[in-house]
Amino acid sequence: MAAISSLRRLLTQKIRTPTGCLAYATHGNVVGQTEPKQPSFVGRHFLTLKDYNKREVEHLLWVAADLKTRIKTAEEKYKPLAGKTGALYFQKRSTRTRMSSEAGFSILGGHPLFLTDNDVHLGVNESMYDSAKVISRFVDFFLGRVYYHSDLEEFAEQASIPIINALSELYHPLQALADLQTLQEHYGSLKGLTIAWVGDGNNIINSLMMAAPKFGINLKIATPKDYGLESFVIDDCKKITKENGTDLHITTDPMEACENANVIVTDTWISMGQEEEKLARLKAFEGYQVNKKMTEVASSDWCFLHCLPRKPEEVDDEVFYSDRSLVWDEAENRKWTVMAVMLTLLKDHVLKTPKPRF
Repeated sequence: MAAISSLRRLLTQKIRTPTGCLAYATHGNVVGQTEPKQPSFVGRHFLTLKDYNKREVEHLLWVAADLKTRIKTAEEKYKPLAGKTGALYFQKRSTRTRMSSEAGFSILGGHPLFLTDNDVHLGVNESMYDSAKVISRFVDFFLGRVYYHSDLEEFAEQASIPIINALSELYHPLQALADLQTLQEHYGSLKGLTIAWVGDGNNIINSLMMAAPKFGINLKIATPKDYGLESFVIDDCKKITKENGTDLHITTDPMEACENANVIVTDTWISMGQEEEKLARLKAFEGYQVNKKMTEVASSDWCFLHCLPRKPEEVDDEVFYSDRSLVWDEAENRKWTVMAVMLTLLKDHVLKTPKPRF
């Protein structure tokens, strides 16, 4: 209780940080911050982190950290989205994405509407164009977990409200944000880390490729032959790595990818909609299970991430349940990061906690 009381006082008094003095007075949309006014995302879409520069992604992560500190640690009752309504549309079932977005929006005071294909005519009995026009009149934002990224792009073209990508076959930007927040909390900074990806060339690694290099993170990616990355994603990532002076290494050898890596990441080998490919995929991914052998060649401070749900063939119990596994923190941070996205797309947020080191 004493710690919580101290934090409450911190959030309502003057705060001194290593980068400057913070007084309790609004400067832009940061309480007393001496740096320039923070970016505004009000009305923007959130389809891919490719569309957000380093400073903008930093801001989203700062908002997530601010909300986590104020709401979870200091127990602040903060309802900036009271009176707002959001449509949460899921073509694919979900545990973390649904619960984090529905609970997070409610915590901020909003009213979530959970929708599936059984509830709305989206793109079936009603065109995507018409659906976007109609839904924009009812809610303040639309969050979609869909099979095809092109559906979100088409919807966003016609919608007059922010559209949030909660997963498509191409990108999963909300997961990448949660991963970055988890790594920042664990290491204290992101710059100079090396992430090893071991697995399918899917939407998770695609999203990390659009964001991680902007923070000075190097990427080493191992995928089986015929299950690699899209060429245009590689091209986009090469441009980002060049701009930020980081390295991108692509291989088919998991051990090579894990060598000297700080972070080892994997994901499901068989995504929803790929069930008919199960036998072929299991054969192709032989040798890709994350295990002790891979961690032995990694950096001495290695950690492990997995967006869940996990299957034993992807990572063994010894690694998954070890004290180096950050999967539970990673899952929790899905809530704080989606809250940051929903909040900043709807209104400018006044930050009260010091900026994390990135």
